[in-house]
Amino acid sequence: MSRRRDTDRFYEIMMHLEKRVDGTRCLVNCIGSMDWPKQGVYFFFERGETRKTGELRVVRVGTHAVSQNSKTRLWDRLRTHRGTLSGKYRGGGNHRASVFRKLVGSAIIQREHLKCDNWDVGQSAKECVRKAEHYIEVKASNYIRHLPFLWIQAEDKASPNSIRAVIERNTIALLSNFNKHEIIDPSTPNWLGLHSPSERVRHSGLWNQNHVDEEYDPQFLDAFDNLVF
Repeated sequence: MSRRRDTDRFYEIMMHLEKRVDGTRCLVNCIGSMDWPKQGVYFFFERGETRKTGELRVVRVGTHAVSQNSKTRLWDRLRTHRGTLSGKYRGGGNHRASVFRKLVGSAIIQREHLKCDNWDVGQSAKECVRKAEHYIEVKASNYIRHLPFLWIQAEDKASPNSIRAVIERNTIALLSNFNKHEIIDPSTPNWLGLHSPSERVRHSGLWNQNHVDEEYDPQFLDAFDNLVF
């Protein structure tokens, strides 16, 4: 098994995916009425984070509706990462409903030496806590909303063994540099994730914690390729 070879193949598939969906999008320009598939997997990139080939590297992989009977749609998950556009928390969001937002916010707190004792405490928070956290939520939104991303339609029954879960899990395991003998497509010294309190984020080069320490099955690339074509 050659992880470097498989990584190159993964990015070749991504190149075809980008052509198929007419390019990347950024959440700052997205709304729910766009032509989103019901179910899928998403891949976020970051400008400035590049491979040796010069193309942008993936910094976050995610999906949705992998728990049995889950009805969550792809846009539901993306909208949660994007955050709120109106209301009392306008411009911010709820990091307790988005691991992506939680990880980005934690890194911002560390990098900027901010005071926020309640960040990521509990599954919900009182209004006074959310108001105190709002300025960090806004920073997290501004970061996430400008990341280019791609998505792939992958619809089947919600379960931990769904095609979405298989692609998410194996892609993270493939791209992660956490505890790997060979470092492939490392993060740049300026990557925000290097300020993360999470060792898994810092060492994997991804805004992911689950699956970064796992082995991947190279056969997932065939399933991914079939979905694109």
